[in-house]
Amino acid sequence: MGRNSIRSIQKLKDDGIPIVMMTAYDATSARLTEAAHIPIILVGDTLGMVVQGHASTIPVTLDQMIYHASIVSRVTHTALIVGDLPFMTYSIHAEQAMATATRMMQEGGVGAVKLEGGEAMAPTIRRIVAAGIPVMAHIGLTPQSVATFGGFRMQGKEEHSARQLITDALAVQDAGAFAVVLELLPSELTRIITSKLHIPTIGIGAGVHADGQVQVFHDVLGLFEEFIPKHTKRYAQIGNLIVQALSQYGAEVRDRQFPTDLHGVNMNADLVEKLLADDGNETD
Repeated sequence: MGRNSIRSIQKLKDDGIPIVMMTAYDATSARLTEAAHIPIILVGDTLGMVVQGHASTIPVTLDQMIYHASIVSRVTHTALIVGDLPFMTYSIHAEQAMATATRMMQEGGVGAVKLEGGEAMAPTIRRIVAAGIPVMAHIGLTPQSVATFGGFRMQGKEEHSARQLITDALAVQDAGAFAVVLELLPSELTRIITSKLHIPTIGIGAGVHADGQVQVFHDVLGLFEEFIPKHTKRYAQIGNLIVQALSQYGAEVRDRQFPTDLHGVNMNADLVEKLLADDGNETD
């Protein structure tokens, strides 16, 4: 069985099967995500926040994204791996975007790239797709532009912005994007956009009407507590379990309960006696 492709993802939409996408940033999270039969893994630039400890995705570099993408690609076998193109690595001109997407494919080993932006990015998307690189678009709240939005705020609530987002969605589809992420949109607007597109829509904080959903690995497992988005559901509190386990480990080391003889290897008793009797001088 090979990897999921953009055709198999399209077939999920055509068959009315909800599409599941999850972020992963390293070997452990990638293996666990694929073991859960998630068809798309996004190596998202959100690693800047949940892995690197930044306040936003802005500081993440292309080399860092390629590094994490190469890990996820190397240890997975069935998931379609999508790599985020980080801040200002594709927005200056089309040639820059082509070079960035090419490096992500060649060095990161991904099967597709994701970039933020709608109508204005359509020519860039068209150029990248024409070169044989699948593109997932991303509109609505685009985290790399969060400063211009005044924070992580719902988009498309007014008529003008809603109409522009519909235009954006149609533009990225016409440019050749194989799917589009809709972030922080009213549920009704997501329904309208999804009904107008033949490519899949993947929502995050965009209500129930998208063709699929994407969430951050650390959010759904309770591993990231700095900021808990409203759109996230905690499916486990693994962070608490980790703290409890590490606390118990620390307590047992301090109380000399760990390690025990069961956790070590014993030497030959005669050799031990010989070493103890040794005066420190080597003998033949």
